[in-house]
Amino acid sequence: MDAKEFTECFYPFHPKLYRVARALLDSPDDAEDILQDAYCRLWDRRSELSELRRPEAFCVTLVRNLCIDFLRSPGRRTDDEAADGALQVEAHTTPESDFVSGESVRRIETLIYRLPEKQRTVMQMRACAECTSEEIEAATGESAANVRVLLSRARKTLREWLNA
Repeated sequence: MDAKEFTECFYPFHPKLYRVARALLDSPDDAEDILQDAYCRLWDRRSELSELRRPEAFCVTLVRNLCIDFLRSPGRRTDDEAADGALQVEAHTTPESDFVSGESVRRIETLIYRLPEKQRTVMQMRACAECTSEEIEAATGESAANVRVLLSRARKTLREWLNA
């Protein structure tokens, strides 16, 4: 596989891969670093990649695994520090409504960080990265039924915490 074939095959996945990394890491710089590492690894194994049946699922799984390795690495930021740097939703309304909306988003993001790891991962991939159930299954290795259960439990827990 030459550079042109590599680009044609893997570049269309870039936006989705970035969303997955961004949802799992909550830092644009870390997400870009993970994607850079993923592309380097893909390039190093390019001779083996032409045989892939589902290159997109392979890439999503690779990025997810690199994110998990990064999150487990020593010396990384704490969850509280990551929550402080999390995305804020932009609204084109009044400053007061922007403030209230931003506070709500930060509260929900903080609560998502409190979820168990599998629930948090599935919730972030579904809500933030807009991954389909099949993509979540491929990336996490969970069955379709288990993905639905994890999402349901995560949503129920978040509703309980928000109503408390």
